[in-house]
Amino acid sequence: MAISKLEDFLDRSIYVLDTETTGLDGYPKDVVVDIAVCRVDPQKGTVDNVYSSVVGHDVSKWSDERKNSWIFQNTDLSLDMVAAAPPAEKVASDIRKILSGRNVTSFNTGFDLDKFLYQEPWSLKEKVIPSRCIMLASKDVCKLPGLYEDYKWPKLEEAYSIIVEGDPAGINGEQTHRALSDAVVASYILIALCRNGRY
Repeated sequence: MAISKLEDFLDRSIYVLDTETTGLDGYPKDVVVDIAVCRVDPQKGTVDNVYSSVVGHDVSKWSDERKNSWIFQNTDLSLDMVAAAPPAEKVASDIRKILSGRNVTSFNTGFDLDKFLYQEPWSLKEKVIPSRCIMLASKDVCKLPGLYEDYKWPKLEEAYSIIVEGDPAGINGEQTHRALSDAVVASYILIALCRNGRY
């Protein structure tokens, strides 16, 4: 995790990522098909889009279950887009270069990192500095009633509507459920939590 420039050494940004996948079970049953990274400066309250890519796979070898995943049925992401995208190994290499040595989080780190990005071909486990999960940090702020706990883990759109003032992500109440849009939404939740002293 070498740091080559002074500005890298002084960088206190938090990198917020999001993945869209073929399912909830994690690698190797499921794979990442869309990924995005935003850079958040909590002090300035800024969000910069750093990276976004559909992740390429040979979909001809996929099972019908994978081809009919929720992501393809409920968003504008298509099998053709996945087939034509840069290969997963290339995208994973880009992501490692961007995130190595950085503070990294997501709206559900147990899903994005543990189930996928700590696994092959991403291999981020020893490369990044994990930061607190935004969803878990949101739980005690949103205070949504839960069945088995005091409060349930909020969905991304619930946390955004409760914690963030206005609509700085510009989603107008409609999520596209694509990686970049969700990463931007999560980034503004993070900023609001930081401003409120809850992160």
